Amino acid sequence: MKKVHFIAIGGSAMHNLAIALHRKGYEVTGSDDEIFEPSKTRLKNEGILPEQIGWHPEILDESYESVILGMHARIDNPELIRAQELGLKVYSYPEYLYEQSKDKTRIVIGGSHGKTTITSMILHVMKHAGIETDFMVGAQLEGFDVMVRLSESAKYMVIEGDEYLTSPIDRVPKFHKYHPHIAVISGIGWDHVNVFPTFDSYLEQFRIYVDTIENGGCLIFDKNDAEADKIAAKANVATYGYDIHQYQSDGENTYLIYGDKKIAVQIFGEHNMKNINAAYNVCKQLGVSDEIFYEAISSFKGASRRLELMFENKEKNNLVFRDFAHAPSKVLATVKALREQYSERFLLVVFELHTYSSLSEVFINHYEHCLDNCDKAVVFYDPHAVAIKKLDMMSDERIVEGFARKDIRVVHSKDELMSVLNDVKKENVAAGFMSSGDFNGLTKEDLVKVF
Repeated sequence: MKKVHFIAIGGSAMHNLAIALHRKGYEVTGSDDEIFEPSKTRLKNEGILPEQIGWHPEILDESYESVILGMHARIDNPELIRAQELGLKVYSYPEYLYEQSKDKTRIVIGGSHGKTTITSMILHVMKHAGIETDFMVGAQLEGFDVMVRLSESAKYMVIEGDEYLTSPIDRVPKFHKYHPHIAVISGIGWDHVNVFPTFDSYLEQFRIYVDTIENGGCLIFDKNDAEADKIAAKANVATYGYDIHQYQSDGENTYLIYGDKKIAVQIFGEHNMKNINAAYNVCKQLGVSDEIFYEAISSFKGASRRLELMFENKEKNNLVFRDFAHAPSKVLATVKALREQYSERFLLVVFELHTYSSLSEVFINHYEHCLDNCDKAVVFYDPHAVAIKKLDMMSDERIVEGFARKDIRVVHSKDELMSVLNDVKKENVAAGFMSSGDFNGLTKEDLVKVF
C-alpha cells in the first residue's frame, strides 16, 4: 500500500485529492492548522480527518512514498522541513496530478474565466456518453460526489487548469505542470496582481502554458479574445478557435440553435453559450458525436456557485442567484447574462470585493462600467478582508469612481447590506450575489427573509 502525507490537507483541492487517493487504496495522512467545512466533514466521513489540528513532523518517516504540499503551507513549515531532511519526495498537488495521469490523455482547461464551467460541461457530457474519465474540477458537480477522481482504468484525465501558483517552494502556475494533449484558453483578463504585477507578466504564463502542450496535441481557444488569438497564432500545435454558440433567448428560456433544431438548455448568458462551444470542441476531439453532445448538454444544470439559482419565490416572482465572479470580465459577463435573461425584471446586483486584486486600489479601475447594466448596484467592501490582505483601505468615493457609476451603494458589513436589501423593490426581482467569499456570513436564510 502506498503511503502519502498531505501538508495543509484542508484546502479545497487538497482534501479532494486526499479523498481520491484514499479511495484508490492509498494510506493517506494529513495535517493542517485550520480545517473548515465542508472539508472537515468530508475528510471525517472518509476516515482521514487529522486527529489533532496543527503540524506534527514526528509522524513522518521513511515509510512515506511522497508528501503533497499545499499552497496554504509556508516554506518554513515544520513538516516540510522534516520531509526534506528525510529525503522524501515532495510534490505540489498539480505535480502529483500529473504523476497520476502521465499515461493518460490529458485535457486541461485554462483561462481567466469559464474554467470550472467548461470543465464541468465536458465531464457531464463524457459521463452521459459512458466514457470513463478521471478529473480535477474546482466546484461540486451534480452527479459527482468528489471534485477529484483518480483510477488505473480511465484513459482520460480532465483538469481545470488554474494559473495561480503551484506551491510555496515552486512559485509557478499550476497549469504549467500538466502537459496537456488538448489545451483550452477560454479568454484572458489580468488577475492575481499580487503575483503578476503587470499584464504582460500575466500573459507570459499563458504563452508558457501553450508551450507545454504535448507534441501532436492541440489548442482550443476563444477566437474573439484578442490576447488568446495572439498566443494561438504562435502556437506550434494545431489550433481551433471557437465563438459564441448560436442561441435564442425569450427573456426566460434559452435555446441552442443546431441546424434546424432548437435545443432547450438550463443555463443562460452569452458567456455560457461560448463555454458550450469550448466544451463542444473538446468533446469532438475525443470522438463524442454531435447527437450525444447536444443530448447531454441539454440536461447540464451548471456548476456550484456559477450563476446558480439559490431559490425562487414564485408568489413574488423573485429569483436569487449566486455566482463566484470576482474578476472584471466575470462580473461583466454575469451582469450581462442576468440582464438578457430577465429583461423584464428589476435587476439587483451585489458584488463583494474579496480577492487581493479586487481589493487593490491599483486594480479597482478595471471594474469600470462592470455594474452599469443593472437597476441597482451594491458593492460589499469589508475592512476585515482588507486587513487580512494587508492592503490600504479605499474610501467609498474611490470605489464608486473605480466602477464609474455614481449611484453605487458601498456597504461594509452584513448588517449594513441587509438594511439596504430591506429597502429595495420586493417583487418581480432578479438578484445576483457575486463573490468568492460569503458577504461576512450572509446566508440563504437571510435572503429568503428579504425576497
